[in-house]
Amino acid sequence: MSEGHVAFEYEAKAVSPETLATLGEGHIAYVKQIRSEDVPGLFPEAPKIAPGLKLFALHAADGTPIMLTDSREAAIANAWSNELQAVSVH
Repeated sequence: MSEGHVAFEYEAKAVSPETLATLGEGHIAYVKQIRSEDVPGLFPEAPKIAPGLKLFALHAADGTPIMLTDSREAAIANAWSNELQAVSVH
């Protein structure tokens, strides 16, 4: 090893799906752009929506759908009003 360089080992640990699902719970909400064709699977109680529309879904950290809107800004505002930090999912 040359002077001025430090080597170290990092052991990555696997995170279980259950643990991953609880990260950010009660603090983070996810905003995801979806197609209107995806609405029935995510929001079964939603009325029928015309195909081909771009919508935005707000989800809790564990993936539970919270709200559906036609505006990213409205989804973020809803997160803030519920004291959640909104992050985008692509």
